Amino acid sequence: MAKKEEIQPKLRLRVKSYDHKLIDNSIKQIIDTAVRNGAEVVGPIPLPTQFKKYTVNRSTFVHKNHREQFELRVHNRLIDIMNPNQKIIESLSELNLPSGVDIEIKMK
Repeated sequence: MAKKEEIQPKLRLRVKSYDHKLIDNSIKQIIDTAVRNGAEVVGPIPLPTQFKKYTVNRSTFVHKNHREQFELRVHNRLIDIMNPNQKIIESLSELNLPSGVDIEIKMK
């Protein structure tokens, strides 16, 4: 008979930013805070960078062949915190991160 594995609760943090240096510093801050409070951390796992490309005409009326191309890169990282307790969640919510970093938190 197969044993049923216990499902451990975990916090999944998905961090997004336009600047790769900013996201790496924020990830380091998050991991240091979690480890200081006694959490087991898996990651950071770098996810594929999303490229958004925009093409704009240089001129408003004529010269259709003269265009400029711009690119926006969105860097993503994934962190799992195993067996989170209330103290870890509070310390992560009080963390002061830069304004260019977006965090999605899911409880699994």
